Amino acid sequence: MSEKIIQFGRKTVVAMVHIPALPGSPDYDAASGMTKILTSVIADLEALQSGGVDAVMFGNEFDRPYVLKAPPEGLAALASVIGQVKSIIKVPFGVNYLWDPVATVALAVATEASFAREIFTGVYASDMGIWVPDCAGAARLRASQGRSDLQMLFNINAEFATSLDTRPLAVKAKSAVFSSKADVICVSGPMTGMGVNQTELREVREALPDTPLLANTGVTIDTVAKFFFPHRGCVIGSHLKHNGILGVC
Repeated sequence: MSEKIIQFGRKTVVAMVHIPALPGSPDYDAASGMTKILTSVIADLEALQSGGVDAVMFGNEFDRPYVLKAPPEGLAALASVIGQVKSIIKVPFGVNYLWDPVATVALAVATEASFAREIFTGVYASDMGIWVPDCAGAARLRASQGRSDLQMLFNINAEFATSLDTRPLAVKAKSAVFSSKADVICVSGPMTGMGVNQTELREVREALPDTPLLANTGVTIDTVAKFFFPHRGCVIGSHLKHNGILGVC
């Protein structure tokens, strides 16, 4: 059983290992194949771990345009990559297959990840069309596979999208914890690398004083202190890459 790395009161830094475009994606480098992907992931992982992060998360950031249902070739490729680097992973790790919650949980089960992040709840108008995630399917898959220890990180305000649910974010967060059994709440900015609304983050904390809470986007070395208070952690991606360029540590 994996450790619950994201806990209330623990100021956790989760760093992103961004996977180069996978097979089936428009930007997949078929000439270099999986070898290039694996080399990039190893370099990213080793750099982040040497920097002292608390956990890492593997995500298919470069599979643009994103899909709402994971293709088998991409999901299999990502599982293969994680399997090949598990021997050098020194910190707890999680996964996120954009933007399919059931596939993300399946990937977490297959790779023995500690946590799985996704958009699990809500309905959105997005760059990918109307977006209706299957939280019940993801939660039932976790239960059927005996992975009650797998933490589900609920990103409650989707990037690249507008929520069609007009309730305040804090209300949606509290509802997700009660009705959908969210283990951790993540609050995001409007796009990758863009900052979280501090007022919304504070309101979510006030609504859920005992639930682990992460700032999910836009955290930098200059802003990380305010995201840590009170009792919060963060996910950091692009800021930990060389010159902020995704894919370059």
